Amino acid sequence: MNRLLSLGGTRLFVFLLAASAFVPGTARAAQQEPPEASSKERGLYVPPGPAKDVEIGNFYLRKGNYHAALSRFEEAAQADATCAGAFLGLGRVFEKIGLKRKALDAYQKYLDALPSEKNAEEAKGVHRAMARLEKEIGTARPAKPAAPLR
Repeated sequence: MNRLLSLGGTRLFVFLLAASAFVPGTARAAQQEPPEASSKERGLYVPPGPAKDVEIGNFYLRKGNYHAALSRFEEAAQADATCAGAFLGLGRVFEKIGLKRKALDAYQKYLDALPSEKNAEEAKGVHRAMARLEKEIGTARPAKPAAPLR
């Protein structure tokens, strides 16, 4: 009888141990489930999106680190050719480092990428900067012909 009880107890222990593997929240269940490691935990590099690159580029621009800002804005522009913030940042950096022609080109791409209803005040500032740069370079845009009087 003693022997039967000890075997029964072992079977009961094994059964309970096996059953605990399927109960969520138990230590045994946590060991059995495959780990859902993110790419960061596995050591893989996941580049930030264009919006984050623009945010970091703006930080570097405010700090005066134009080389780092330029790198971030270029990365954002390569990742998303319609990212208006990347081209605005490129224009500002190019203007700060004295590359006026590149600044004009970047500002024009910014205006092309900008949705018509978005950031009207900021677009006005870009138009003023473009006019100033064109005046400094000496290449003014051709004036639009005036509408005929009737």
